[in-house]
Amino acid sequence: MPTRRLVLGGIPATALLAASPIAMAQEKIYIPLISKGFQHQFWQAVKAGAEKAAAEYKVTISFEGPDNETMVDRQIDMLAAALAKKPTAIGFAALDSQAAIPLLQQAKSARIPVIAFDSGVESDIPVTTAATDNIAAAALAADKMAELIGGAGKVAVLVHDQTSRTGVDRRDGFVNRIKQAHPKIEIVAIEYGAGDHLKSTEITKAILQANPDLKGMFGANEGSAIGVANGAREMNRRLVIIGFDSGAAQKQAIRDGIMAGAITQNPVGIGYETVKAAVAAIKGEKVAPKIDTGFYYYDKSNLTDPRIAAVLYD
Repeated sequence: MPTRRLVLGGIPATALLAASPIAMAQEKIYIPLISKGFQHQFWQAVKAGAEKAAAEYKVTISFEGPDNETMVDRQIDMLAAALAKKPTAIGFAALDSQAAIPLLQQAKSARIPVIAFDSGVESDIPVTTAATDNIAAAALAADKMAELIGGAGKVAVLVHDQTSRTGVDRRDGFVNRIKQAHPKIEIVAIEYGAGDHLKSTEITKAILQANPDLKGMFGANEGSAIGVANGAREMNRRLVIIGFDSGAAQKQAIRDGIMAGAITQNPVGIGYETVKAAVAAIKGEKVAPKIDTGFYYYDKSNLTDPRIAAVLYD
């Protein structure tokens, strides 16, 4: 893709070298965070956590992302632009686990610490990755699904994408757990809705039309889960829906009994730990290669539990 090659080659290593921690020792620490997007409330919660850490550690951050989670090229452009500003460190949540590696390699060569958050990359370039253990979280969703459908029957999976680590890990975590622990459950469809609730609604309706005996569906992120709930509602179908993430619409679907429950991450914690790790890396301190920010299952019974409410968001 010619445009991509031009962008990736557009930042000379000499220019990036000026951004190293040593070169900026006397300047204000600046840490841009490039997220996957702004279409979900999840990212606003991540931003809030990052801003909290920035205030505590007295550093300057920026937080941006493309309009939606399909815009890989736009995210790469944002990463290139952020690096051109000569940051002290950078946070990156990859839409595509491989596409950004050439740019991240330039950052590493310039001694700019890279902190991956929410979704890692296929590389050891990031100093750490602050994220949910998505495989384990999706396995918990599979166990809850099995419990609620009686351990047998047909289910379907709707995922946001198959290029990000979150998409791959949540899909595989759910699917592999079903295969290993719940052999009487059949997964009849695995589809991808780009995290867009309208597209996910239409995909859900098609799955339900093709599978009149479907017992349950797993929506692997906020937009996917809302789409599954909306599709079931529009088709007037009763089935067990397990979601992922939080947000006002998903919480309301649980209160209304349309969705059985969901896995929530700790988005504020993800943002906070990303900035905290960046500051530590800038100072040359040791940072764990992975920062597990935790996950929880919630349903109507524990929505107001203080421990759960603290990690839910609107």
